Amino acid sequence: MDRHDERHAARDGGEPLKEHRGVEQFETGITARGLFESEGISVSGSSRRSIVPNARSIHDVIPAVTFCAIMTDDPEAILNYAAERFEKDGKTALVTLVDIRGGSARALGAQMAVGIDGGYCGYVSGDCTEAAVAAEAIDAIAKGTDRFLLLGEGPAFFDVQLPCGGGITLAIHVLKDAGPLRHVLARLRSRQMGALCYNAVKQTITAAEDADNSASYIRRYRPRPRLVMFGRGIELDCTTTVARHSGFETFAFDGQSGQVFDETLIDADTAIALLFHDLDQELPFLKIALHHNPFYIGALGSKRTHERRREALRKFGHADHDIDRISAPIGVFGPVRDGNLLAQSILADIGAARAIMKFDGDV
Repeated sequence: MDRHDERHAARDGGEPLKEHRGVEQFETGITARGLFESEGISVSGSSRRSIVPNARSIHDVIPAVTFCAIMTDDPEAILNYAAERFEKDGKTALVTLVDIRGGSARALGAQMAVGIDGGYCGYVSGDCTEAAVAAEAIDAIAKGTDRFLLLGEGPAFFDVQLPCGGGITLAIHVLKDAGPLRHVLARLRSRQMGALCYNAVKQTITAAEDADNSASYIRRYRPRPRLVMFGRGIELDCTTTVARHSGFETFAFDGQSGQVFDETLIDADTAIALLFHDLDQELPFLKIALHHNPFYIGALGSKRTHERRREALRKFGHADHDIDRISAPIGVFGPVRDGNLLAQSILADIGAARAIMKFDGDV
């Protein structure tokens, strides 16, 4: 390895959680090992083709040919874009953020998909490097070889600093098969976790089920978050609207319209919000929620109402440690008496719970 390889070898960007298949696990959903130990893959700053001498800003090196095809950071949408572009013309790259030095606008595992025409979607920074990264990915596609791209703090041969002052390393993989991506997408649609394993030596990506112990990194994916709401009126309407615009799959039940609630909707990636003003109307749905394992349960009402709720649930046989799973009064700020503010408070609370979830699925 050269001195840049040695400097950045096995950088973890966080505290490892546990050992799995000989690689380190991270809460961020990406696992990295020996990323810079492969002699068959290049490690570079931005390509010579795209560097402008004495560049002062990342914007000085952005080629005009790249363009944002879809503005999204949704992992499922990025994988789908990569698969569709590959199936269309066979020339696509998947870019993954695998190392962070200092500050970063994105977490480890953030991804971009880039087509040979320069169209890309996804983000690996705060929109300050994406076009330049896409140009580098196009060069990799043209040469048919994967590469690691170091930006910002770190590589002495790349003098353009990121606005945040940190540095990132990106793994650019030239797709050879859309099958692993389609496999993960199918798992996500069936509400199961999925994972892609990258082998830097072989320059291949495989589904986790087909991987061996030589993976350089593992990128894990959770199903889209789902929000199941029970309630009526403006609170239900506003929360449904905000949740949809926040990327949640939403289901709303008012308890009156004859809808039959399907308990199989509740899984580990589901949040439940009880938005009734009447405890008696709420309790049947709350008992269902407590019999499952959603990542969040929240209930509308004051602290006094919650004490009444706790007492009622104890009479139904629920233990205190189970009742403590309920976030009540619901939301991160309050009390609020405005439907839109309440919806924002609820989604912020759910988002905070989602953000700390571990990637501990069966893949």
